[in-house]
Amino acid sequence: MREFSLPALYEVPADGNLTDIVRRNAAQHPNVAVMARKVDGVWQDVTATAFLTEVHAAAKGLIASGIQPGDRVGLMSRTRYEWTLLDFAIWCAGAVTVPVYETSSPEQVQWILSDSGATACIVELDGHTAAVESVRETLPALKHVWGIEAGALEELGRLGQGVTDATVEERSSQARADDPATIVYTSGTTGRPKGCVLTHRSFFAECGNIVERLRPLFRTGECSVLLFLPLAHVFGRLVQIAPMMAPIKLGCVPDIKNLTDELAAFRPTLVLGVPRVFEKVYNSARAKAQADGKGKIFDKAADTAIAYSKALDTPTGPSLGLKIKHRTFDKLVYSKLRAVLGGKGEYAISGGAPLGERLGHFFRGIGFTVLEGYGLTESCAATAFNPWDRQKIGTVGQPLPGSVVRIADDGEVLLHGEHLFKGYWNNEAATAEALADGWFHTGDIGTLDEDGYLRITGRKKEIIVTAGGKNVAPAVIEDRIRAHALVAECMVVGDGRPFVGALVTIDEEFLGRWAQDHGKPAGATAASLRDDPDLNAAIQAAVDDGNAAVSKAESVRKFRILSSQFSEESGHLTPSLKLKRNVVAKDYADEIEAIYAK
Repeated sequence: MREFSLPALYEVPADGNLTDIVRRNAAQHPNVAVMARKVDGVWQDVTATAFLTEVHAAAKGLIASGIQPGDRVGLMSRTRYEWTLLDFAIWCAGAVTVPVYETSSPEQVQWILSDSGATACIVELDGHTAAVESVRETLPALKHVWGIEAGALEELGRLGQGVTDATVEERSSQARADDPATIVYTSGTTGRPKGCVLTHRSFFAECGNIVERLRPLFRTGECSVLLFLPLAHVFGRLVQIAPMMAPIKLGCVPDIKNLTDELAAFRPTLVLGVPRVFEKVYNSARAKAQADGKGKIFDKAADTAIAYSKALDTPTGPSLGLKIKHRTFDKLVYSKLRAVLGGKGEYAISGGAPLGERLGHFFRGIGFTVLEGYGLTESCAATAFNPWDRQKIGTVGQPLPGSVVRIADDGEVLLHGEHLFKGYWNNEAATAEALADGWFHTGDIGTLDEDGYLRITGRKKEIIVTAGGKNVAPAVIEDRIRAHALVAECMVVGDGRPFVGALVTIDEEFLGRWAQDHGKPAGATAASLRDDPDLNAAIQAAVDDGNAAVSKAESVRKFRILSSQFSEESGHLTPSLKLKRNVVAKDYADEIEAIYAK
């Protein structure tokens, strides 16, 4: 058994709650932009004073409508300015926010609102209202449904005109650090989602320590963050609250379809995302270079960036020759890639899945360091992350200051700290199991090195045991295969089988370009090309790259290309884009059998 801890850098106020942040910002940084929102397509700053005024106006409306201290209020919307505004307004009314993914089905909406006992729900679009109304007769506690696009803020403003500032102040100060701030429902890879009760203390300990440890990335008046992750996910919530605590400017965009344009317009100094975002940046840049006849130059530049980054970790550093090559490619390639990411940023934080060492070195080599972290809903997002000044690429970093990471005898990662959830809402049995012996049992397998840097190698429940008795952690090879531009998703199979196989889906965004470059018919699809020798050779190259990271017994021997991508709509991905392995295995049982057919 091994464990590692770091002393806390931030002291959680015992009698405080998250509403203190917006009041403090208005008092200490009244004219500093803490938010930015788009008005007629143009980003406009919102000062700390203006933000507090809007928060209190919405809170007054909630109070006037009958929202009581401790009431749960659903919030179903894409990532946008109003989400953050309403989150703080709900807290100022003394209530508890219950996020609902805006992509949720009526059945999922019904479960979350009924299980949490929500008395009100704020939605964004008419379609969200329809989803709630379709199940409303099964939600006896639900009294109000407001629509953001239908004028929710204006309605709450009118409702609250008779509520005094003193009433809001009294409500805002009621919650203490150990009271629930939010109930975040896990994305549910198996079974119904469980509601994780995260307290005000959880977020204070989480965000306060992150801001202090990464202080150069959170300079008030200088730094900014563009949030494009879903706020129903705890990582998105971290990206919302930490900048507010610093404070630095936060901008929100509803999706990543036009992310490149948004980054160029907003020009954030810090980007927080998931590996797929950084994979897309790399793959898009490489594909564009190839289309322009500059593929060889890009590949040489990428190899130089990786070599330069690796050399930074050696005692002597990069050689003179490598520095000269690096400087040349900086003008030709790297500066343009940094411009794609906004042009002002030097750092990003990545979570949700492993980034991979190659991409980690690539981005650091181009002058845009991606710091990997690791966490779960139950740990209020990051429970480990790489420090800005002592990064170890390939690890998820050291424990959050003030917390402890322990590796159990069976390799499971155990956690202890103020940032952990209070328990699962209405589920004492699951809570007792997860928090046995005072430690949160993550279900993840990992190792700690001598400096306390954590590596995650897989999930206990996802470990595959082949017929030959070999234990295989799918994540390592899946992440390597998925890094290929053509691969959307990869699921390793082989439990009880003679060897390891894989199901692979094709990234539709890159397939068209690849098909054109390889002389395939216009409009070719994954379904029409799944038996194509060239496509299979390309995927075999991706599999070979993945196999290079594991032993022969763990390597993928055969794969099957599927006709369509996994998606949340198809039921194969969670809202946070994690594989529902049991659903995939059931729906594609025939494809799995075909892998092992003689």
